[in-house]
Amino acid sequence: MCGIAGIAAFAGASSPNEDLIRTMCDTIVHRGPDDEGIDVRDNVALGMRRLAIIDLPGGKQPVFNEDHTVRTVFNGEIYNFRELRSQLEKKGHKFSTSSDTEVLVHGYEEWGVDLPKYLNGMFAFAIHDIANRRLFIARDHLGIKPLFYFFNGKHLIWGSEVKTILSTQLVDRDLDMNSLGEFLAWEYVPGQGTLFSNIHKLEPGYLLDIDLTNPACNPEEYWDIPVRDPSLQYSDDDWEAMVADKIHECVQRQLISDVPLGAFLSGGVDSSLVVSSMQQASTFSIGFDDPSYNELEYARKVARHLGVKHTFEVINPHVSDMFDHLMTFMDDPIGDFSIFPTFLVSRLARQHVTVVLSGDGGDELFGGYETYLADNAAKYYSYIPGMLRRGVIAPIIESIPPRPEKKGVINKVKRFVEGASLPDQLSHARWRIFAAETMQANLFTPEALQQIVRPIDNHITHLFKRAGSRSRLASSLYVDVKSYLSDNCLVKVDRMSMANSLESRVPMLDRELVELAFQVPDNLKLNQGNIKVLLKKIAAKQIPQECVYRQKEGFSIPIKHWLGTQFRPIMEELLDSKKLQQEGIFNVKTINKLKFDHLGGKANHSHVLWSLMVFQAWRKRWQEAA
Repeated sequence: MCGIAGIAAFAGASSPNEDLIRTMCDTIVHRGPDDEGIDVRDNVALGMRRLAIIDLPGGKQPVFNEDHTVRTVFNGEIYNFRELRSQLEKKGHKFSTSSDTEVLVHGYEEWGVDLPKYLNGMFAFAIHDIANRRLFIARDHLGIKPLFYFFNGKHLIWGSEVKTILSTQLVDRDLDMNSLGEFLAWEYVPGQGTLFSNIHKLEPGYLLDIDLTNPACNPEEYWDIPVRDPSLQYSDDDWEAMVADKIHECVQRQLISDVPLGAFLSGGVDSSLVVSSMQQASTFSIGFDDPSYNELEYARKVARHLGVKHTFEVINPHVSDMFDHLMTFMDDPIGDFSIFPTFLVSRLARQHVTVVLSGDGGDELFGGYETYLADNAAKYYSYIPGMLRRGVIAPIIESIPPRPEKKGVINKVKRFVEGASLPDQLSHARWRIFAAETMQANLFTPEALQQIVRPIDNHITHLFKRAGSRSRLASSLYVDVKSYLSDNCLVKVDRMSMANSLESRVPMLDRELVELAFQVPDNLKLNQGNIKVLLKKIAAKQIPQECVYRQKEGFSIPIKHWLGTQFRPIMEELLDSKKLQQEGIFNVKTINKLKFDHLGGKANHSHVLWSLMVFQAWRKRWQEAA
């Protein structure tokens, strides 16, 4: 596990030097505190920071092939590297280390740009083919590990974090207003975008194959989630056995490590299944003093049932003190509140282990979100005449103050009616939008609004088209894997775990399990108002049923309350009317009303207010500080 960086110079641009690539690597020391690797040749500089996990003495990077004509830097883990190594050795390749990194250079020699298709793992890597003057960069199938890049014809610059690219001082820091609109709507910038107009994400399952003599930067897709094969006809019991066996196999495959290893345990279905398949584990949980947000008791019950060592911590009421520190890892920001508990549980785990397994991905593969239920319910809600829905029901529901608890009937109904008012073509994603276009019309100044020409739901409609002939549920799962999971959930876990120099693995997103999950029939995911049907059936045979068949809570914090208490000074500072007026992006009256209504308990605007705070903190730290 590492952080990587690189820069290639073209068209007479000055060649990168060791000082520049070292500066880039210094920005991601937290990703790899154990070692540094730098190599500059032929106008291409490769750099990395290493967190030693496998082959502690021999895994130094960059790694070369036998005659030093191919070299690589790599972030991640290749779980099938031993099998690949055996295949490559039989074909005559000579290995000089025991690390998983070395299969990349020999695999590239053997398979060229088809290399990622052979890999089972999480990865972002850059391979420099010196002899053929090519640069090959790829990101794993699901986007577990990050990769950002900048290309202007003179330089290609890439790295594990945006700050790595910014540190070169070769990149303008222009704000992309289209991406800002998307960020405020979804709490993340989707697809290949970032808040910087000329810095991009390499999307999951994509690669860059660049001719260094005649450079062009055109991402190519090498993998996509398969469509369900209707010829696969199995009984429910057969599907259960196949999925249960595959989960166990994937977890076991990801236990390879030369350092201490543990797991996050929330007490929910996904993390509990992972821990159960580990057999022996050190587990870690975070709790809250607000009982509607606290799931510690379920985690304790699962840990006792499985007989694993469990360590937990209750979040104290002063997490606002961490705000500035966490914003240093938000150079590509997300507005997800749960960065706080994710950071804290990672910090807790790092005191005991260097690697953890998490349960992320189960909801997106097996239908675990209530938004899928909401989409089903919306069909019946649509039978009510539109004038009655819009003119009577919606105003009445909107006038009811939100309840202080995390969810509850009133809060759910308010959120349902709000999402149901949005276009049906967005399916379940209607309930993921927080600042819809109607709100943004008042939120931005007229001048700023003119710069936003891309619809905020553009990526969602594009992904639904890509989903093709899949069922409505399967299409929704496809969209969530490609957007909410890869651009928000995995970013959160990667960013907050690596902030603590902790490697987080995601066995539920093993490529083989993902491909199998998308063959499972819909009725084993959603059925008669029940979510995640098959996975819960599997879990109920391994952990207490009361931990399986309970209300889904999610991993969050009471931010809607804390905005009026400990986060109030931060909110007032970042959303200061005078500063906002000077910047000219936001309508000050609208933001003041959002604050007034939220603090007065008339509405819950915590998601929008928090995203505005994160953006303002990002702007101050990463754009204005240039």
